[in-house]
Amino acid sequence: MRCVFLGPPGVGKGTQAELMAGRYGITKISTGDMFRDAITTKSEIGLRAKAFMDAGHLVPDSVVIGLVEERLSRGDLGQGFVLDGFPRTVPQAEALEEILARKGQSLDAVVLFQAPEEEIIRRISGRLYCPICQKLYHKTSSPPPTGPDGEPQCACGGKLVQRKDDRPETVRERLKVYWKETAPLADYYRAKGLLITVDATGSVEKVAQQLRDQLFLGRAHDHSQVERGDR
Repeated sequence: MRCVFLGPPGVGKGTQAELMAGRYGITKISTGDMFRDAITTKSEIGLRAKAFMDAGHLVPDSVVIGLVEERLSRGDLGQGFVLDGFPRTVPQAEALEEILARKGQSLDAVVLFQAPEEEIIRRISGRLYCPICQKLYHKTSSPPPTGPDGEPQCACGGKLVQRKDDRPETVRERLKVYWKETAPLADYYRAKGLLITVDATGSVEKVAQQLRDQLFLGRAHDHSQVERGDR
């Protein structure tokens, strides 16, 4: 099984990718993991990516695509893979198709996780972060312990903070970027007959079951009535 997981930030696609990888022995590949691995191993493409990042610039498509091709060339993908965070644009999707074609492969499915915008904002803005041990909590779904002063506190004793990227006003801006740049991928993959849509508003277990039903029981269809939040 070779598939791509799409969806706005906070929709839960990373969690589902982890579950799917663990359940079926499929390799989860995220852009963050690729960057860290390439930089740690000091590969040529990793050093190029690091140079852009250190300068505070976005890593250009050519470098990101090179990282993906490098990662997909490894021999640990026998059971397949799930890509989380790539592609983000139609040109990247076209590049992925070319990379796989050179290997005599193609994608089996592209899963679009959907949830209303206000639900996504609620999920992300409820996150709390410990700067000491880097543990993440959520105010409602994974609440932290209470400290001696009655305030939320990390298990390590650290004071919890809300990251700037998780503030509601920042999340709204991130979603605007998503709808503009990444959402058109849905139309691209729908036209190729690869798109499966999953309602991500339920529990982790419920979403995982819906995903399994659609991927492995042949019930792939487009629940287009789920709110996309298009502007």
